Amino acid sequence: MKKFAILTDSTCDLPEELAQQHHIDILCFKIALDGEGYTERVDFTPEQFCEMLKHAKGLPTTSQINQFEFFERFEAYNDQEVEEVLYISINRSGSGTHDAALRAADQFAQEHPESSMRIHVVDSHSYSIGEGSGVIEAAKHLENGDTMEEVIAYLEDRYARLEVILTAYSLKVIRKSGRINAASAIAGDLLGIHPIFALIDGVSYVLKKVRGEKAVLTQMALTLKKRMVEGSPYYLSVSDKKYIDDYVNICTEKIGYPPEMIFQLGCAVLSNTGPEAVGLAYVGQKRER
Repeated sequence: MKKFAILTDSTCDLPEELAQQHHIDILCFKIALDGEGYTERVDFTPEQFCEMLKHAKGLPTTSQINQFEFFERFEAYNDQEVEEVLYISINRSGSGTHDAALRAADQFAQEHPESSMRIHVVDSHSYSIGEGSGVIEAAKHLENGDTMEEVIAYLEDRYARLEVILTAYSLKVIRKSGRINAASAIAGDLLGIHPIFALIDGVSYVLKKVRGEKAVLTQMALTLKKRMVEGSPYYLSVSDKKYIDDYVNICTEKIGYPPEMIFQLGCAVLSNTGPEAVGLAYVGQKRER
């Protein structure tokens, strides 16, 4: 079996124990908040970041992972005699990180013509559980002996079917992304109206609006059940772990079985959703790109 390395970025939101179990490397995003710079997964936990967001004077910003960081990692793999590198990236249309990896791969090829190491870059077209669930499945396939070509074909098919639905219980942060205008956000917060966003092929839009916190996850679960491939696994992601049991119970009741895996939303994702959010990812019908 060829020696391979799996690389992703911190918007995958993979639990650390799973990443370690499957030997998945994670490059982390930088986050700035109230004039201070931080590194996700290094300087704070998602719980700590949520508390920071709740009391912050300003809004967070994230910086893409740059070409130099990827190049350094590729050189380290080469020194370890890795033969195949698979990098699964954050949605390309939402970040320059994917293209930075491509430039680093080109730079590596130019500076190390003697190396036989192959670098593969796959766009997840997604974030968080959408991205991370594919990373885990890719790792399992490689561990089971599938070739890199087979795994890449699997990922391209999976990400052409993957859909994410998400809601934020406070709209202060998410409005800065332009996905919802300021007037609608303020009205939504005042009236208890929560938009359900869909993220499909890297494009997000408001799928529906629901009044009341208790009703919103029920509507998300019903939407998932209608759109998913019947009987296939789905994934739950939360910003606050204390609500996991409630969320799992609602999903299990409406869908008929519990989520395959539960993620905690990471800091880079929370920088765009705010500290009170929940998401569901699932496989739907294949789309033509």
